[in-house]
Amino acid sequence: MKKLPLWMVDKILLILARLILGNTAKFGLKRPCLGPLEYKNTAGKTPVLDIGALQKIRSGQIKVVPGIRKFSRGKVELVNGEILEIDSVILATGYRSNVPSWLKENEFFSNDGIPKNPFPNGWKGNAGLYAVGFTRRGLSGASLDAISVSQDIAKSWKEETKQKKKTVAARHRRCISHF
Repeated sequence: MKKLPLWMVDKILLILARLILGNTAKFGLKRPCLGPLEYKNTAGKTPVLDIGALQKIRSGQIKVVPGIRKFSRGKVELVNGEILEIDSVILATGYRSNVPSWLKENEFFSNDGIPKNPFPNGWKGNAGLYAVGFTRRGLSGASLDAISVSQDIAKSWKEETKQKKKTVAARHRRCISHF
């Protein structure tokens, strides 16, 4: 591939991706107009698609949505007016944050798209909103964020599903004496 022009390599990669992955647009995953190599050269972004995530998107376990207008406890309002009941939202926006362009609620993120709370506390917002990978500390920072998010979700789940402990009435022993 090193001997071929960039545009040709991109065409080959796009054809292979289409053959291997199928039409991802029907799941809400929009492909850039440019090929992956030209996109990296011009925009500085690398398109990445995790195969495990794609399987969950295809099965409906993960839902790709058009854009978020507003968060509230247990709900999210999309830009198209649809309201979804949610447990949590995990943002996966790429290397450069474009969060301010689609999330109008600015309590969690600054204007440059980075959480207002500095590392290591920038992973948790309000109403079940989480952010992973905004630490500017590479994969290790993203890993720490992901661990914190998963632990917080587990803690919330345990609290919500906690069975009320049964109260046991006090019992008294009888002493029976035999003479």
